[in-house]
Amino acid sequence: MTRLHLPPFMARPLAVAAVFATAVASLPAAADTIRIGYISPLTGSHAEFSESDPYVLGRMKALLKGGLTIAGKKYDVEIIEKDSQSSTDRAGALAAQLITKNKVDLLLIQDSLSSITAADQAELNGVPAVSTMMPWQAWMFPRKGDPKVGFEWSYHFFWGLEDVVGAYKEIWASVKTNKKIGGIYSADPGGEAFGSEEFGVPALAKQIGYGHVSTGKFQEGVADFSPQIGKFKTEGVEIVSGHAHVPDFTTFWSQSAQQKFQPKVVTVAAALLFPAGLNAQGARGDGLTTEVWWTPGFPYKSSLTGQTARQLAEDYEKATNRQWTQPLGYAHAIWEVGIEALKRAKNPHDRKAVRDALKTMKFDTIVGSVNWADTPIKNVAKTAVLGGQWRMGKAVGSKHKYELLITNNGSAPHIPVQSPVKLLGEL
Repeated sequence: MTRLHLPPFMARPLAVAAVFATAVASLPAAADTIRIGYISPLTGSHAEFSESDPYVLGRMKALLKGGLTIAGKKYDVEIIEKDSQSSTDRAGALAAQLITKNKVDLLLIQDSLSSITAADQAELNGVPAVSTMMPWQAWMFPRKGDPKVGFEWSYHFFWGLEDVVGAYKEIWASVKTNKKIGGIYSADPGGEAFGSEEFGVPALAKQIGYGHVSTGKFQEGVADFSPQIGKFKTEGVEIVSGHAHVPDFTTFWSQSAQQKFQPKVVTVAAALLFPAGLNAQGARGDGLTTEVWWTPGFPYKSSLTGQTARQLAEDYEKATNRQWTQPLGYAHAIWEVGIEALKRAKNPHDRKAVRDALKTMKFDTIVGSVNWADTPIKNVAKTAVLGGQWRMGKAVGSKHKYELLITNNGSAPHIPVQSPVKLLGEL
């Protein structure tokens, strides 16, 4: 290889330029700009969890347009949003990109699938991360986490399987059935958690003396639930429970009607959380039950806007012409938590300080208290979950096709019950 020899008068300026270029390339992000990475499933099978994201992100960008003052210094704020496309692998790759390429100061993760791989990237690279909307067991155990030890950089706020099955227990105990549960569980982290023999619905059934008919895990996009339905009919199942997303539950529920399977209670996570999931069932959505994490009836306010839960829901409906949805509260609250952590850190570019602010945080949000300061489960702040039932709007005086009513509030008595549970055959 021929080496090019430059005259001395040319070599020195180029050498200086090369050193300068290397120095510039290695400089951290501009000191006066805070960069926040945000990952959620805007498309794909889990997109229903992010229906409210465009609204919330729009409100956050408007709120932070003038910058954020922390410890007397004003910073610009750049929000870098990414669509996981409901892919676990993609979520991890996006998190790595946000950390290494975009140099984010904080990572916010609003997605059950992304919560695992993206949070692992935060741990690997030493970046503070906050996630939500996934049972804490499904967030911690697949990552080989220990509730007594936790993690260093990733923090999660949501309820646990012990809380949601407690809400299910209240729903089922309030009506008369033969106490036989048929389980349908998707083959994903949520389904694995809800179907766990250790802490999911099968464990609850054993604990409270109910029978549980297992059908294994189903792959998302399955076209035929006849094996599960046939087994439920043979076993005399009167309660259906588990975890499924809207397309799969819609297939199951439609085929149940075709095959004359008529349970008295259906309590399913994920698919029955959202108005869109109920609307997909036509008239057969009336009376379906699910867990309730957030509604306009929750007695909390936003630390960022001062809005009550009801005001936030009304503003969302006015701005989008869509019905409020449960993830709205948490999609908003994760920004409350993230911005508060940056403020408490004093220096938002000091990742350890931001992490320590999360570690010691006890903070009221629009979904209630988020408390990592004295939680018995390291890195996890548990929030409330109640029992609820969907009713046709015209039957309960609502302008919406379906309205979610709180039916059981044992875990949060300060949140009022709106209606007792009614059996599907008694509506």
